Amino acid sequence: MNRIIGLLVSASLLSSGVAFAQGELEAYRYSLNELNGTARYMGMGGAFGALGGDISSMSSNPAGLGIYRSSEVVTTLSLSSIKAKSDWKGSEADADKMKFNFDNIAYVGYFPTGNDDGLVGWNVGFSYNRVKNFNRNYRLRGMQNYSLADYAAAKASYVGTDNNGGWFGVKENDMPPFNQINSDSHSAYNQLGGVWLPGLAYQSGMIGANMANANDDMYHSTFAEWDEANQTWYPDSRPDFSGLEVSERGAIDQYDFSFATNISNRLFLGATVSVTDFNYRMHSEYTEEFYYTNGSTDYLHWDNELKTDGTGYAFNVGAIVRPTDYLRLGVAYNSPIWYKLTDYYFGSSETLNGNFDPAKANGATPSNPDPYTLYRLRTADKWIFSVAGIIGQTALISLDYELGNYGFMKLSDQDGYEFEDVNKNLIKKDFGYAHTIKLGTEIKVTPQFAVRAGANWRTSPMKKEFREGAFEVFPAGTVAHYTLDKGVSSYSVGLGYRFTPNFYMDLACVYRQYKEDAYTFSKVVVGDDEGLHTLVDSDAIGLKTNTTQVSLTLGYKF
Repeated sequence: MNRIIGLLVSASLLSSGVAFAQGELEAYRYSLNELNGTARYMGMGGAFGALGGDISSMSSNPAGLGIYRSSEVVTTLSLSSIKAKSDWKGSEADADKMKFNFDNIAYVGYFPTGNDDGLVGWNVGFSYNRVKNFNRNYRLRGMQNYSLADYAAAKASYVGTDNNGGWFGVKENDMPPFNQINSDSHSAYNQLGGVWLPGLAYQSGMIGANMANANDDMYHSTFAEWDEANQTWYPDSRPDFSGLEVSERGAIDQYDFSFATNISNRLFLGATVSVTDFNYRMHSEYTEEFYYTNGSTDYLHWDNELKTDGTGYAFNVGAIVRPTDYLRLGVAYNSPIWYKLTDYYFGSSETLNGNFDPAKANGATPSNPDPYTLYRLRTADKWIFSVAGIIGQTALISLDYELGNYGFMKLSDQDGYEFEDVNKNLIKKDFGYAHTIKLGTEIKVTPQFAVRAGANWRTSPMKKEFREGAFEVFPAGTVAHYTLDKGVSSYSVGLGYRFTPNFYMDLACVYRQYKEDAYTFSKVVVGDDEGLHTLVDSDAIGLKTNTTQVSLTLGYKF
């Protein structure tokens, strides 16, 4: 048996031809926020667009800052239990994660003018909020009809589209062999259409070509066997076991600077400027095993690390109208976040294969002289429409509707030139609007003690065919696996107690379920004069991530 190892370190994965290094799924992942903020905000499902009076509203409808009649400081801590469960044709796998977070600290200053009409007062605010946690582990275990080697071979043989949108094949004799990538990196990379994954697969002995046969000049999985009599490859490179382990880390931290005014206690206006810190870490290990009747086992390992760091800025504007004492209406616009991001990649692959001649994979390890990738991302923007009913001093109910335009996402290089292939052919084709409903209520049992409940539902903005796995997907770098969003729902309860007129404490418990379909690699579909053909198919694996988060907020009014 032959054991071969390939390595790809810090690869810059941009090409003038195809920009699949930073793809649509990465843009989407980095555009998502989640229900997070003070315990009162979370206990009511985040439905504060028309209510205001909570520091977390600074990041959604900053007009809510104008509701304040005193200055205030608050801070929030939380403990989260994240459990991911996959179901691969009845084969289930679980992974758990516990995480303690410092979620926010904020200050609101109230400055009354002394007027009863007109400009009654103005407010300023500063807050730090953790608006997104990426922390999660998940596992996939099962069997499928195709191997990652089949996927890599198809990507090596069909790596791009011509000017008419049709697929073309790149044959081994028509380009520098993979073992020359190190000496002529950019030339070989460009001829591969911006796809590094098959280069690593070739170097590690995962794919090859039958060079002894002049009629067979496409790449094939080395775990398959050549049928000399029929001049074809056996299609049974199906692995007997497939397993994927993914660990995700990181967060999106946001710093908000807000200003709001109160006009005659009927109209409240506000604006926020936000600065965002971004960091994301992903490590994955994918394994396939092939069992034989003689008791031997072949395998392939495919490991990846992806690190993304960056900063961004955004703004929010909003208004709240109080036509009567018991009714409030709100509207807000949340701009996209304009990010400058840097990606770092590390990829490695290893095979143990008794059928493969390692002489076909001689040469240097594929690498790239550029140590990182710089690029820009514009996330989705949102509109929020809200209504709230106030029942005296004893109860309230609030409803928010949020419309997010994920087809508005855009990826560009570091100089601002957009990746047209990704933006026009993928993002606009595969993404549309996400609809979010937030519902919250609060009842004061006594003047000091309040109970709360809330719910939050968000639909997936992925269009139906894309969400159901009908299209080929292009993940970042040498990462083959990905997930497709199927929506998220959250349910929450909360308590609040005011110890003195100045000091209070809020507690909330949120249960969140995020549904996805996970894939170990994409299907590969090519077209010719006879229509579309699926070269490689992949299973949709049900993945549910259940998060239970308990948050505690301490506040002081003065």
